[in-house]
Amino acid sequence: MAFPLIRNRRLRTSAAMRRLVRENDVTLNDLIYPIFVTHGENIKEEIPSMPGVYHFSLDRLQEEITEVSALGLPAVLLFGVPHEKDAHGSSAYDPNGIVQQATRLIKTWDSELLVIADTCLCQFTDHGHCGVVHYDEAKQRADVVNDASLELLARTAVSQAEAGADIIAPSNMMDGFVHAIRQGLDEAGYEHVPILSYSVKYASSFYGPFRDAAHSTPQFGDRKTYQMDPANGREALREADADVAEGADMLMVKPALAYMDVIRMLRDRYDLPICAYNVSAEYSMVKAAAAQGWIDERSIVLETMVGFKRAGADMIITYFAKDIARWIARS
Repeated sequence: MAFPLIRNRRLRTSAAMRRLVRENDVTLNDLIYPIFVTHGENIKEEIPSMPGVYHFSLDRLQEEITEVSALGLPAVLLFGVPHEKDAHGSSAYDPNGIVQQATRLIKTWDSELLVIADTCLCQFTDHGHCGVVHYDEAKQRADVVNDASLELLARTAVSQAEAGADIIAPSNMMDGFVHAIRQGLDEAGYEHVPILSYSVKYASSFYGPFRDAAHSTPQFGDRKTYQMDPANGREALREADADVAEGADMLMVKPALAYMDVIRMLRDRYDLPICAYNVSAEYSMVKAAAAQGWIDERSIVLETMVGFKRAGADMIITYFAKDIARWIARS
């Protein structure tokens, strides 16, 4: 019989022993911190549904970047909240758009901090969808038009690269978006800029607080015709296969917490870096429970992050990044 010869508890006898044999760990190098930038002056406004997360105007952004740099975080993910919107999201690809301005400023403050630009139209369109909308009179229905949206997404990516973005992160889920953006970047001389593709992005209920933060709730319908059905797993591999073939350098699964099986599927299939997006509701639920004293926030967050790493993620986008950095520094 295996017992008593085999005793698995021998490797759990002390904290030092457990650290010695630990299979997965979370470090600063794993973390990407999302930031919301907006027009205006002297704005640092807490997002009601996301405690501890703020909208920053450009004149207040430096204080946030200084803190991020001091904590040793390697990268930020920029989301823009413009003051004007239109049907084609033109401020997304405006050379002086909010994300482009913020990128240029950040690179002057800390040239080593990686700036990742979210590449989508939903924050910039007056209808809130991630592409061009066409209204079909015959069907009395509005649809998001795929191919016409690709040109605008490519223009957005090029303008972000021109502003100094280190990584382009397209989140729109149009078919062919990686190909269009890769072609646009290469033709503009930015063949060295990598694409972190939101390859597997589900039509999830976990995005609610983000839509509050980004002011991007669709004005009609939903995004289920282009974001994935949460019931599907194998479809994720088809989406990722297409992005790999089109030139993606990194692959993302969003959301992360309810889709760790999908992270593992991608990890087992591809050698590319895998990113997990710990999304807004995953953040807000923990914050709300911690505020009530129902959970130990630090323990829950770190356990969740280790879960993402164990599932196969190489990097994690999380609103907890600053908190985690402080906890690591004190450990």
